[in-house]
Amino acid sequence: MSDRKTVQSVAMKGGELRVPGDKSISHRAAMLSALANGQSRISGFLRCEDCLNTLSAVGQLGARVEDLGDEILVDGIAGRFVQPEGLLDVGNSGTSIRLLAGLLAGQPFETIMTGDASLCSRPMERVAVPLRLMGAEVVPEGERGCAPLRVRGGELEGIDYRLPVASAQVKSCVLLAGLYARGTTRVIEPRKTRDHTERMLQAMGVDLGVDGLDVILQGAGPDLPQLRTGEWSIPGDFSSAAFWMTAAAITGSEVVLTHVGLNPRRTALLDVLRRMGCDIEVTEAPSTEWEPTGTVRVRGGQLHGTVVAGDEIPNLIDELPIVAVAGALSEGETVIADAAELRVKESDRISVVAEGLRRCGADVEERPDGMRIVGQPAVAGNAVVPTFRDHRIAMAFSVLALKAVAPVTIEDASCTGTSYPGFWVDLEQMAPGAVSSCAVCD
Repeated sequence: MSDRKTVQSVAMKGGELRVPGDKSISHRAAMLSALANGQSRISGFLRCEDCLNTLSAVGQLGARVEDLGDEILVDGIAGRFVQPEGLLDVGNSGTSIRLLAGLLAGQPFETIMTGDASLCSRPMERVAVPLRLMGAEVVPEGERGCAPLRVRGGELEGIDYRLPVASAQVKSCVLLAGLYARGTTRVIEPRKTRDHTERMLQAMGVDLGVDGLDVILQGAGPDLPQLRTGEWSIPGDFSSAAFWMTAAAITGSEVVLTHVGLNPRRTALLDVLRRMGCDIEVTEAPSTEWEPTGTVRVRGGQLHGTVVAGDEIPNLIDELPIVAVAGALSEGETVIADAAELRVKESDRISVVAEGLRRCGADVEERPDGMRIVGQPAVAGNAVVPTFRDHRIAMAFSVLALKAVAPVTIEDASCTGTSYPGFWVDLEQMAPGAVSSCAVCD
C-alpha cells in the first residue's frame, strides 16, 4: 500500500486546539533529566518518533525511564553515563545526535551514533570541530562529514567558540560539553537562536549567564556536573501550532491554540503573519521559571507578501516551509533570504518546497539561500507532492491544499509522525472532509 494522503479544499471549520508538546524541549528534558541527580518528572512529553528515540538513547546510557502515560519519570545518573552496548540509533533526529555528542564528549568511553538515511546525509563536522577543540575525539564516519558519528570522550577544556552559522543545536552541543570542561566555555552567536538549553540548565542550577550574543558556562572540570532534578511541564510546540495559524490565515477562518510555547526566540512567525495582514491576539499565561506559554488566537483575511530575512531567520527556521505556503497564497511578492541552512535539514527544504509549489501551480523562483514567490488567490493543485519523508514538508503542503482548486496528494504522509503523530486527525477536526482516500493506496 502506498503511503499517501490526498487533501482537498473544504471550508475551514477552525476552532480551538491544543497541539502536542514541544519537540525541542522534549528532547532536552529527556537528556538533562538523565544527567541529573535523582528523579525528574516530565509531563506533556511529545511521543513522536524523534523524541522516543532520545528516550531510548538515554536509557541505553544508563538512565532509568518509566512511562506512566500522563507523565514520564527519569532517574538520572548523576553526571556519568554508562557505555552503551552497540550503536546508539537516533533515527531521524538531528537534535538527538548533535546534543548527545556534546554530553558524550565528556564521558570516559567511545560511542558510535547513527540514524536513518536522512540523518546520515546531514553535516556533523559543525559539532565535531568545537568538540575536538575541547579535547574529545569526534569522527563523522559517513560520506562528506556525515553520520555515523564516533565520539571518544576525554578531559575537556573550556573554549571560546564563535559559531560560524546561527545554530541552536551546535550552541547546545558545545554548552553541554562545557558542563564537563575545566574553566569557562563561551559560545558567541552570530544571531540569537533558540535558548531552551540555556533556560533549562539555569533551572537545574548550572552557572550559566548570557551577555548579548555571548553564552557563558562554568564547567565542573574533573568533578561531575551536578544538576538538580526537574518537573518539566512541556508546552505545546509552536512549530506544530504554526500550521494551524497559517491555515487560518490563508482560509480566512479563526483558530485558537491553547497552552502553546511562547519563547520569544521561537515566535517570529507571529510577526511575519501580522506583516502579511493577519489578525493575531496573544494572551500569555502567568510566567514559569523557565519557559513562557499562553494562548494564540489567529483570524485570517486577505494576506499580502513580505520579506523574511536576516535576524528573523534563526527564530523561524522550522516555519519557513509554511511561510512559503502563505506567500504563495498572498497578494504580491514574498521573498525568503539568508536561509541557506534550510538545505541541510531533513531534506533540502529550499529545493523541495520550491518544487512542490511549482507542481501545485505557484509562481516560484528558487535561490541559493531561499526563494521568491509571486502569490495568487488560489493554486491549481492537481499534483502529487514528494516530501522526501520530511515531516514539515508533508504538513505544509497539506495546508496549501486547503486553498487549491484541485486536490493535492502528499507522498510519504506518515512522516508527520516524526514531530506530530496526530496531525491527520487534527486536520480532519479543523477542516472536516479535507482528507480523502487516495485511489492509488486502496
